[in-house]
Amino acid sequence: MDVTSYPALILVLSFIVLALSAHLGVFFGKRWRLPEGAVRDDFGIIQGATLTLLGLIIGFTFSMALNRYDQRKNLEEEEANAIGTEYARAGLLPPADAVKVRPLLIAYLDQRIAFYEARSSNDLSKIDAQTAKLQADLWSAVQAPAVAQPTAIVALAVSGMNDVLNSQGYAQAAWWNRIPLAAWGLMAMIAFFANALVGFGARDAQRESKLLLILPLVVAIAFFLIADIESPRGGAIKVHPQNLLNLATSLRAQ
Repeated sequence: MDVTSYPALILVLSFIVLALSAHLGVFFGKRWRLPEGAVRDDFGIIQGATLTLLGLIIGFTFSMALNRYDQRKNLEEEEANAIGTEYARAGLLPPADAVKVRPLLIAYLDQRIAFYEARSSNDLSKIDAQTAKLQADLWSAVQAPAVAQPTAIVALAVSGMNDVLNSQGYAQAAWWNRIPLAAWGLMAMIAFFANALVGFGARDAQRESKLLLILPLVVAIAFFLIADIESPRGGAIKVHPQNLLNLATSLRAQ
């Protein structure tokens, strides 16, 4: 199971683990109490550098997740443009072929909308199978007139269909492009040691026990936000197929 596809689980697990790491640091801090003076000053430098590094890595990872989200949004818009353009170019085909292509495009558009809205893997498998079948039917529908009448006008319709099929492939690749699990693991390790250092450096652990929960909570929320944006289907923040829905409404109105 890919834990990063469940942002709420990331929030709970990361908070528990990071809170435990802070209290683990308190435990070792009681055993090896830092003396006041140069040693504590050096520890403060190391602690500050570790927290700064954690902040930078979280920021860079958030930027990666946001870029992937923007890419998925842009590719959804390109898909809608490609399908809408091909629907118009279908009129360049012989009337009998245009009558076949346009209903297939509308059915294909419905499957693409379902792809963006699907949550479960079972639904997604059915959508992928139906999409592949419709792609084969669409290509056959434009291939026959292109072979029979290889003119420049018919070639425009074939080129448009090629864009439709390619846009689906680009969108699928963008949805598969996720932050590697190794990157998540390294970021979690740095967060673990950063919280442990905060607990280790606490002067009065009993008075600061509640304060020690603030950093784990903040980091856990940051992890949750990254996972939510970066997860195409598991999070609350997802790409809404607004352009495809508007296109479907427009084509049915015609």
